[in-house]
Amino acid sequence: MKLPARLAVLASRRWLLWGALLLLVVALLVVLVFLAAEYEEGRDQSALEADVAATASDIRAGLLRNVQTLQSLHSVAPTAASWEAPAAELLAISRELVRLEWRDNQLNLLAWRDSPYQAGLFDMLPRQDALPDLRLACENARRLSGHAFSPSYFWPLPGGQGLELVEMCLPVVRAGKPQGYLVATYSLHGILSELTNRDLLRGRGLAFTDADGTRLALYSSVPVRRRLLVANHLIDMQGMTLVLRMESARAAYGLFPNVLTAVVGVLSLSLLAVLALLGRDIRRRQRAETELAAALAFRKAMEDSLVTGLRARDMDGRITYVNPAFCQMVGFPADQLVGSGIPAPWWPPELVDEYQQRQAVRLAGNALPREGWESVFQRSDGTRFPVLIIEAPLIDARGVQTGWMSAILDMTEQRRIEELNRASQERLQATARLATVGEMASLLSHELNQPLAAIASYTTGLINLMDQAPAEDLPPAELRQAIRRIGEQADRAGRVIRSVADFVRRREQARETVSPAALFDAIGPLIHLQAKKTAIRLHTDIAADCPAVSCDRTMVEQVLLNLARNGMQAMPDGEPPLRSGLRVLTMSARPVRPLAGTDTSAASGRLWVEFAVTDHGIGLAPEVAEKLFTPFFTTKSEGMGLGLSLCRTVIEQHGGALTHEPAQPRGTVFRFTLPAG
Repeated sequence: MKLPARLAVLASRRWLLWGALLLLVVALLVVLVFLAAEYEEGRDQSALEADVAATASDIRAGLLRNVQTLQSLHSVAPTAASWEAPAAELLAISRELVRLEWRDNQLNLLAWRDSPYQAGLFDMLPRQDALPDLRLACENARRLSGHAFSPSYFWPLPGGQGLELVEMCLPVVRAGKPQGYLVATYSLHGILSELTNRDLLRGRGLAFTDADGTRLALYSSVPVRRRLLVANHLIDMQGMTLVLRMESARAAYGLFPNVLTAVVGVLSLSLLAVLALLGRDIRRRQRAETELAAALAFRKAMEDSLVTGLRARDMDGRITYVNPAFCQMVGFPADQLVGSGIPAPWWPPELVDEYQQRQAVRLAGNALPREGWESVFQRSDGTRFPVLIIEAPLIDARGVQTGWMSAILDMTEQRRIEELNRASQERLQATARLATVGEMASLLSHELNQPLAAIASYTTGLINLMDQAPAEDLPPAELRQAIRRIGEQADRAGRVIRSVADFVRRREQARETVSPAALFDAIGPLIHLQAKKTAIRLHTDIAADCPAVSCDRTMVEQVLLNLARNGMQAMPDGEPPLRSGLRVLTMSARPVRPLAGTDTSAASGRLWVEFAVTDHGIGLAPEVAEKLFTPFFTTKSEGMGLGLSLCRTVIEQHGGALTHEPAQPRGTVFRFTLPAG
């Protein structure tokens, strides 16, 4: 064994012994302290989870009691005139209720009472603005023949305040005939304050959150700390799903939670002091050995890390040293190469005579070219590969030549790359112009279909309108609107031509700051007619804090238009059925901040906006999803297969990404990102 390795082994053995003893003591101390703290924290977490479950049970029980009370309300007050008095009494004792209404089967208002503790609830906005959620709850209640809740919604109040409300709809049946609905409006804050055990919440935070963690209502909170215990419990009522979140500050434990750990800690610290005194003496003796071993190890690591093959030979041509890169290059182990002479095992048999003559010239003392020379080596499996050899005399510390040191570079990959580059340049020059012309024609054919189809649709409608009535009876407003729409689509066709030309030439498109709502509104007239024909409801969801985006407006509108039409075509008649309520195409936008490590410029932390188009169609088969973005691949008889490929190219030119994934409960959602303006 060589000296550096022997020194390293002796030093490592001593340090391993002392290090193992030190680590054992430290580990024992750390484990004891950690186990004590974990036990206390686990006990507190279990208690918090039990308390939040009990609180959720209290809320459910309170809501069910209110349902029973409301069911008896119409028994004692069968008419609208007699109904208001008991309703007012119920509101006075149930602070979580902010409004009671009696509506007929068509949801027309028959009688109502507001809570005396929340006056002017509907002064800022009319009650009709909340009817869509109420209608959904009443439809669920009629289907279930019982009470049903609506999703929660935020209702603004004067002075910049607001409440998170939820509707409960209860069918009223008398003598087997429906008499309308009893509607109870709850305040989520009132539910937290009135239907929970306040003693249980002392010193704790309680809030309602959405499934994604958005806080909807807060009853109490704890000071913001790094050490918090959190427990969540799901409250699932008919039509309403909320998450009850309870927070509690963790107890501040000392370094030693109990006496046993303190005793072990003192003993451990004493032992550590003894070990420190012994280690000081050992370090003095090992310092010289460590410095020598480190210097030799650094040189060995440097030689082993090279990708260039190194080979040393003595004055007789025998191998005295090879590095791992050279062994990997020729395919022979180091112990087989060291000590071998002429002919070398990596020489091709037919070139042995030539190489021996070259070796004789070198032994005669003739100088070799400093820039090296090219040669051919043979691996152990018989394959040949070109190499570049750079060789220089090996001089020892006394200035005497003891041999030669050679650096060998494998030229295989460089030759392959040079050949590939030459062939690629020839193919690119031959096909560049043809590809540009074909791409321009395909893009124009695909993108102009949409504005030209809209122009034809508006023109046909205008002709039909003129055929149905005399010229003097034609409504000027409708004529102007149709002509204006035709002009807009003609202008859009022109902008598409200019944008496509810039797109094919890979020019920098003119970017402008556009709000997501403006992009959705621009494609609205082009998709509403198709949605109406196929009984598809369009839904737009834009986050309140969603910023504007910086983009080529025309091309991004084409992306949204393509994705929206693909989504509607994925929902043919009967798929899904109309009664399922899933014939909805949703277009949404929300701000996101990409994670570090993703492609594009995510590492910069820049704010991005994510657009999503969600359908509830039949979804994508795995074999279709693999080829979805392949140019000219299509599953439609009349399609060209360019839409999604062009969409992805447009989004990538903006620095974003276009992806897709299955939607729940069925269908597909396409997402793409654009930089915020």
